[in-house]
Amino acid sequence: MGGQGPDENDYASNKAMGTMGVDDPKAAHTKSAKDKAIDDWLPITSSRNAKWWYSAFHNVTAMVGAGVLSLPYAMSNLGWGPGVCVLVVSWVITLYTLWQMVEMHEMVPGKRFDRYHELGQHAFGEKLGLWIVVPQQLIVEVGVDIVYMVTGGKSLKKVHDLVCTDSCADIKLTYFIMIFASVHFFLAQLPNFNSISMVSLAAAVMSLSYSTIAWTASLHKGVQDNVQYGYKSKSTAGTVFNFFSALGDVAFAYAGHNVVLEIQATIPSTPEQPSKIPMWKGVVVAYIVVAICYFPVALIGYWMFGNAVEDNILISLNKPTWLIVMANMFVVVHVIGSYQIYAMPVFDMLETVLVKKAHFPPGIALRLIARSLYVAFTMFIAITFPFFGGLLGFIGGFAFAPTTYFLPCIMWLAIYKPKKFGLSWYTNWVCIILGVLLMILSPIGGLRLIILQAKTYKFYS
Repeated sequence: MGGQGPDENDYASNKAMGTMGVDDPKAAHTKSAKDKAIDDWLPITSSRNAKWWYSAFHNVTAMVGAGVLSLPYAMSNLGWGPGVCVLVVSWVITLYTLWQMVEMHEMVPGKRFDRYHELGQHAFGEKLGLWIVVPQQLIVEVGVDIVYMVTGGKSLKKVHDLVCTDSCADIKLTYFIMIFASVHFFLAQLPNFNSISMVSLAAAVMSLSYSTIAWTASLHKGVQDNVQYGYKSKSTAGTVFNFFSALGDVAFAYAGHNVVLEIQATIPSTPEQPSKIPMWKGVVVAYIVVAICYFPVALIGYWMFGNAVEDNILISLNKPTWLIVMANMFVVVHVIGSYQIYAMPVFDMLETVLVKKAHFPPGIALRLIARSLYVAFTMFIAITFPFFGGLLGFIGGFAFAPTTYFLPCIMWLAIYKPKKFGLSWYTNWVCIILGVLLMILSPIGGLRLIILQAKTYKFYS
């Protein structure tokens, strides 16, 4: 891939991007006082006192999001055999690529790749690395935040509709998305990852809670009358396109890679105790929780409702009302935390550009304006295009597949150059081929679903 081996000289070009680890006194001295002050202010590098369990619940919050609720629907479009296979293979591949990223965070003593694009710059070169990683990472993070705006609004509307059946006027989804967004105008002002740790912990607990409610309530409801497990679409073309879209839904469900280096950047690191040890401990715990959430919801939800399941499993469940209301409120709390986890690297990029390139003075005013504009932007797009199922499939395939399934493998091959036809070489190439297929196929299905939904959709309804 034309990348460099993990040689200390290769890291010189990354100095300007703030790659150097502030834990190492020699590295810190080589920076100008101004650069160090900026790094101490930026959200990703300002706080490095996180513990391993911060990694666990940040990763759970990042990973187990709205995607888990669409897994039974994805199963209905994939079918039993392919569905189980795709779920298991995705879990294994994404755990492997996440391990690669944790390992690559500190390949040379005294240097830390605190941001995904900095690792990309090391693998592909200063300019090419930015162009390869930053657009994809931004599509994922901004895309997820938009989808979470839609999810938060829809869950609030569902709560309102369940609690208030007769006497209340019908309120448009637009207003619920605005209510959900209002919380983020305040939370977005929290300075860094460690400052949102309690929000993230609450979100992680909620994700486990509503996932459990989703599958236990499905089990309680039992297998529906005349349940069918065949493909829903009557045409072959429809079946194929739905299959592609479902691949994107699954890809969306494994999305934590886009923030993993930024989460690891908050953990302290010394030569004796590198950050990868506590980070990996947290990742393993997070992936066990992911399995506990994903597999029962996907399999039991599909088993009970078959191909009649909605694209959000909680919509298929209306009784008992109090339980579904509670589950939807858990979803709201969870996506509040998830939104912030994905927004933090975007805030970091925004503030880096504004301070280092545009030479704005760092401070509260800059943060208030930049972050508020970002929340307002994601809210506006969510109100305009609230296509939940289609958005998952399209964004999932188009952006998640590269950053989650195969970009870490390409970087690994470029930097470490494992022996040709060895186990590591084969493993990485299998992941790359599967990831590229996923990237090509799933947006096709997602885009078709958006077009079909757009035919009957009225703007701002």
